[in-house]
Order: sequence, then C-alpha cells, then structure tokens
Amino acid sequence: MVIARAAAGLFVKHGLRATRAEDIAQSAGIAPRTFYRYFATKEEAVAPLYAAGAQRWAEAVRAAPAALSVPEALEHGLRHTLTPGVGVSINSWTWVRTLIGMAESSPALRRVWAEVCQAAERTLGEILLERLTKGGDDTDPAPAPSPPSPELRFAAAVASAAVRTAVEGWAAEEGQGNPAAGPTELALRNLRALRDFPWGELGAVGPDGV
Repeated sequence: MVIARAAAGLFVKHGLRATRAEDIAQSAGIAPRTFYRYFATKEEAVAPLYAAGAQRWAEAVRAAPAALSVPEALEHGLRHTLTPGVGVSINSWTWVRTLIGMAESSPALRRVWAEVCQAAERTLGEILLERLTKGGDDTDPAPAPSPPSPELRFAAAVASAAVRTAVEGWAAEEGQGNPAAGPTELALRNLRALRDFPWGELGAVGPDGV
C-alpha cells in the first residue's frame, strides 16, 4: 500500500502523464526494479487503493446486522463506506475522487479500475450468498455455500454497477463547483431498483440456476 499511496500522491499532484514509474519508486523509497516486481505499469500501482475501497463496502455488507434484508444490508454498507469522513477520511476521498476521474481519460488506468470492479463484483456475489444461506442459529453454522447462481451473480452485478456509476458520476463532477459531499445519495437511489428483487428465492437456487 506504500507504493500505491506514493503513486496516488504523484498522480494527483503532477498528473498521470507527467509521473513515471521511477518517480513512484523514488517517492516510495524503493528501487525501480522493486517497483516492477509488483507492478507491470505505473497505472497498476494504484490498484490496491481502488481495491481497498471496493473491499471496504463488501465487508460492510457482510458485517451488516443479520436482521437486515439484502437491500437494507447493501444500503447499510454504502452509508458506512461512501460517506467522506465516516469510513474513510475526507483527504482520502479527495484522492479517490481524482483517481477515478483520471480513469475516464486514461485507457490504461480505466482498465485497472475495471478489473478491480469486476473482482469486487465476484466478492459481493459470494457475500450476498452467505447472507441468503446463513443459518439463523449461530451455534449451528450453515454448510459451505455453493458458488453464486447466475441469478445471484446478476444481482451482484447490478448492485456493483449501481455503486460504480454513482462513484464515477461523482468523480466526473470534480472541478465543476459541486461540493465533495460523496456519492452516497446517488448510489442509494440507484440501489432502490433492487428492492423488489426476489432475494428470498435466490437463497435456494443452486449453481445451475435450478
């Protein structure tokens, strides 16, 4: 994460084009060869920061009270991770906003962002399946779940897209005089489309959708 933070700081301060991998290595206090041991390109260096945010939301959904429905758990996780100053410091959110905005104009950085979002989508599907199949008695744990069904993967993809598009839209507004209030409200509005999703049926659906 030290390298990722060094890369983010330089990208935000000097811009993506003006920053070299060697500059990131120097800022992180490592040799260039060490940098390339972990990352093939300078853009890949910020992947851990992108991934940390996505993982934070997924874990907040997992930690949501068991009494909450799946839509409520998703919204609970959002409020705890997408509100600047709550799950993450306001300064960190400023970095995140700039880095996500940069992905719009950089194909290489956009590819890194897309790969992280795809991995987060898979993780969310597994977490949603855990919530749907978890037994009500904590002393009698549910058996290891099967892989998420196609229907549940679709639901996770929709939920992930609801958050991703909200974050991207919020990032795109930077510099237009809009306050950096965070993408929470937009993400919550997007997630309302999932409130009528047949979640109760998905818990019993097998990996083949039957």
